[in-house]
Amino acid sequence: MIALVTGGNRGIGLEVCRQLAKAGHQVILTSRDEEKGQQAVDELDNERIISHPLDVTNDDSIEKVRRFVEEKFGRLDILVNNAGINYDTWQNAEQADLETVEETFNTNVLGPWRLSQAFIPLMRKNGYGRIVNVSSGAGALNGMGGGTPAYSVSKAALNVLSIKLAADLKGTDILINSVCPGWVRTDMGGKEAPRSVAEGANGIVWAATLLQGGPTGGFFRDGKRIEW
Repeated sequence: MIALVTGGNRGIGLEVCRQLAKAGHQVILTSRDEEKGQQAVDELDNERIISHPLDVTNDDSIEKVRRFVEEKFGRLDILVNNAGINYDTWQNAEQADLETVEETFNTNVLGPWRLSQAFIPLMRKNGYGRIVNVSSGAGALNGMGGGTPAYSVSKAALNVLSIKLAADLKGTDILINSVCPGWVRTDMGGKEAPRSVAEGANGIVWAATLLQGGPTGGFFRDGKRIEW
């Protein structure tokens, strides 16, 4: 299996790359900073992991990685849309800086949308695909309150994207789901988070490796459905 992970040079993305490679998959670790991506690959020291630069907000960058995948492998089996920004605890919806909101949406929603549009045709051609949109409980409408407006609204929108794409691909063996990794000890989650990076990555890898007939268009944590 050929897998591509966005934002793979650190945190959950890096651990997803490690776990997928350990399971025997060929992994393309992508990052906006080419040097940091290669450094991450060197540190993982696994011949199944290679790096490629990718800015999920840039159409030319996406086209370059799409061509690379198609020419080198001829297929993409797993797409993990992990890259995400701006857990904006410093603002609320009433006073939110809309430039920050726009920036957040461009990465957290339109980035996965662009990547999905780029690679679904290749998945259709090969009759197989797994797309995991790394979401958050902060984007769940169930019990949602105030705070983190840009991040929360972007993750709610990402969940809708998962539903829409899954509906479009109903009847195929291309499965698309949103996964919440939980509150994880990353740069974004902070040192007080109760979950390890490995625990957060496990549910993403589960969704990335679903068997034929597995769920699609759902929202999961640790392999179990959670409320939207």
